[in-house]
Amino acid sequence: MGVFLALIQGFGLCFAQTTGKIAGKVVDKATGEPLIGANVMILNTSFGTAADMNGNFFIINIPPGVYNIQATMIGYKNIKMENIRVSVNSTTTLNFDMEQTVLQGEEVVVTASAVAFKKDQTSSVRNVSADQISKLPVENVNQVVNMQAGVVQGHFRGGRSSEVSYLIDGLPVVNSFSEYSRQSVYLETDAVQELEVIKGTFDAEYGRAMSGMVNAVTKDGGNTWHGSVSSGFNNYLTTHNDVFIGLGESGFLQRNLSQDYRFQLDGPILKNKLTLFANYRYQNNRGPLNGTHRFNPWDYSVYPSDDPATWHIEHTGDNEYVAMQQSFYRNGTGKLSYKLTNNFKVSLLYTFNGSKSKGYNFQYKYNPTGLGWGFSTVHLGSFDINHMLSKSLFYDLKISYTSRVEQGYLYEDPLDPRYLSPNYRGSLETGFYTGGMAGAGKSKDTFLRGDAKFDLYWQANRTHGLKTGFLYTSHVVDRWRVDVRNQYEGLTEANDIVVDPVTGKISFPNYIPELIPITENTINIYKVKPYEMSAYIQDKMEFDEMVIKLGLRYDHFNPNYQYPSNWRNPSNQLTLPDSMMSTLLPNDPQTQLSPRLGLSYKLSDQAVLRLSYGHFFQMPQMYSMFENNIFRIPTGNYETTIGNSQIKAEKTVQYEIGLWQQLMTGMGLEVSLYYKDIYNLLSTKVVTTYNQIKYGLFTNKDYGNARGAELTWDFMQGGFFTQVNFTYSFTRGNADNPRDTYTRAGNSMDPITRLIPMSWDQRYTANATVSYATKNLNVALTGYLNSGTPYTYDPPDYSPLYRINLYQNNSYKPLTMTYDLVASYMIPLSGRHSLKFMLNVYNLLDKLNPTWVYGDTGQPYTRIVTEAELSRFRSDYNDYYDQVKNPTMYSSPRSVKITTGYTF
Repeated sequence: MGVFLALIQGFGLCFAQTTGKIAGKVVDKATGEPLIGANVMILNTSFGTAADMNGNFFIINIPPGVYNIQATMIGYKNIKMENIRVSVNSTTTLNFDMEQTVLQGEEVVVTASAVAFKKDQTSSVRNVSADQISKLPVENVNQVVNMQAGVVQGHFRGGRSSEVSYLIDGLPVVNSFSEYSRQSVYLETDAVQELEVIKGTFDAEYGRAMSGMVNAVTKDGGNTWHGSVSSGFNNYLTTHNDVFIGLGESGFLQRNLSQDYRFQLDGPILKNKLTLFANYRYQNNRGPLNGTHRFNPWDYSVYPSDDPATWHIEHTGDNEYVAMQQSFYRNGTGKLSYKLTNNFKVSLLYTFNGSKSKGYNFQYKYNPTGLGWGFSTVHLGSFDINHMLSKSLFYDLKISYTSRVEQGYLYEDPLDPRYLSPNYRGSLETGFYTGGMAGAGKSKDTFLRGDAKFDLYWQANRTHGLKTGFLYTSHVVDRWRVDVRNQYEGLTEANDIVVDPVTGKISFPNYIPELIPITENTINIYKVKPYEMSAYIQDKMEFDEMVIKLGLRYDHFNPNYQYPSNWRNPSNQLTLPDSMMSTLLPNDPQTQLSPRLGLSYKLSDQAVLRLSYGHFFQMPQMYSMFENNIFRIPTGNYETTIGNSQIKAEKTVQYEIGLWQQLMTGMGLEVSLYYKDIYNLLSTKVVTTYNQIKYGLFTNKDYGNARGAELTWDFMQGGFFTQVNFTYSFTRGNADNPRDTYTRAGNSMDPITRLIPMSWDQRYTANATVSYATKNLNVALTGYLNSGTPYTYDPPDYSPLYRINLYQNNSYKPLTMTYDLVASYMIPLSGRHSLKFMLNVYNLLDKLNPTWVYGDTGQPYTRIVTEAELSRFRSDYNDYYDQVKNPTMYSSPRSVKITTGYTF
């Protein structure tokens, strides 16, 4: 450890790069002799260098993009290589064979191959440029990520979705608290210069993740002003109106219409010095799921017996369809870049995400106005200094601050008089709420994080590129909520009714809401301040036939909290002898060392073999450390889970072998095989208190493994492009989610004693894109074919004894297939002005793809219904099978989006 820290101090500090490198050799074409001092310049930039005594050259710290590179030497023809793509964390190799000439200024122009040579790629990395993204039928960055081989709906190579880390310009932007996805800040696709997706054994500079990394590099403003404005409108055209009620019915063009407005501007404030990039998008989205406004929240219906004469029914709604999936999004990004000198650049980035959304709730299908809203506001600000100290040495200093606030409520004031008694909801005899609304109360979770990192990269010589780095992150998690109760709660008067003598309407007069005081016994209201540090060192050795990456990473996490010494009496609710009482102890920090190794070997000028191995650590999400923060145990069994701030880091050991082959000019094939073991996965264990009450405690216990093969084939010729991604994989573990062990015990089921498929296990996934583009026209079609994911088959004829040992995910859902289309046409006007028309069609063939199924049939919309269930059903407006036909069991139907834009 001392040696490692000494190396860190000696070299400086670094984390994730957002630039690339060009390297190669300049020789005399006739003799092969090196041309000492030949100039190599990146045109229209300040980047350039001269060849050394062996003709070798390199240029580092190049932002990702497409460039023209020129080599010049007195007495030789100039060579200009066009359309050279530079990617993040990658070396683009260029060799110049120069011809002698007596005429000054003669130039040879070479256009780069559409398939870049991947000599230095030692693991599975995919770099997607802004130009490529703009031609795909996608609406957001996550859709681009999910198109990559090995990625299944945010799961990278069989890992949980919380095992992926997201970065913007190399800075982590993850929500370290959430139980599910860790993505905290979202960029629009128009703001991304390049998207780097790493699925395999990533380098030592990356960490705090076990499965994958997504690094989005933002655009800078240019040296000329450009801008665009567009408006898009989307709606659903489907033949499945029996599933998606209200679509195609009167008023649906307005009811289910989504709106999308975009604005972008970039250019110089001070030419060659200060540039601006600004991007903004507003969306008013309506989903395809509608409800029928039969009931209002103040209606009350009851069906006390099989005799309809005893029923009391109120329905004051207008029976019109109501869109139940609504969301409003505002996303903005602004970036100022200032070049004080050619070697010193300062950038300021600000990103804002704001959302207000209401999801579909099937039980509110006939009472759609009773649902609450969710709110989210995110601010990200970062400051970046990039300084080239010499042609072989540069550093990057970055500081960022992220604020994320999440709230949920129907009315902002928890004591708003419009809140009604919960009694109005009824008792679900019809399968749906016949009145009532979301409960009173309000929650507010605030997540703050500050990151500081300092990057140093030193190209020591032609062979060795050294990186080293340090990242410090401080967190603040502030959870708050207001709970409301009826002053008559627990009294018989709470259920008293008043019947209007004229209308017969029933009301509940004894509902007087009051705030529940927050005391020392209130759980899950807290403010904690964990922090973490990371450091690494890595050497990238580039030889003529081989590239080797050796790295070592150090991670340190401190929850900055405390834990009880005795989990059988954690909050001393039981008065017992001292030996059975608990004291609060300070947490120990968690530290890890992670070795990384990558190797690529050049089999020929058109083929590379690669091998990689690494250890990857990640602390579990913070909810598992602080849940039930005061450690109070209820009086019943299996009523709570408690966080454990002594929890250890999860660990993945991964191996990968891959082959990349250029089959012909413009055509490439990449094949990867991988295997990984996943240890210390987050789990829950059952703890029994001294008075025999059972509860769940988060711990490290679960194990999983994943293995698979990935294939990517692409071909580009002129304006034609096609790409195929295919994945064949197996994902196994002993728990589908961290709470499984606890949940099974609470349901009197035996623990799982073998490896079972995970819920995201998908035997194969495939997608193919075919596109054609000219200067003014672009057409692209993407098709997806995915095998089904697991579900638990549990028919009613299984005996109770069998269910004790029933393993989850014992069968698979049907496969899914869909096609998405994008077509755009640009009409040039004067100068740089033009009009653009775009058509997007999602789920082109309007296929019904199941997203979940019933466990007794393995099909959506179909259940085995018993006579007893039918006999208990009572309703005056629907039949029993209405509650079986849940439209969320299918993915969205065909939607059509038309966009009109103006660019300048």
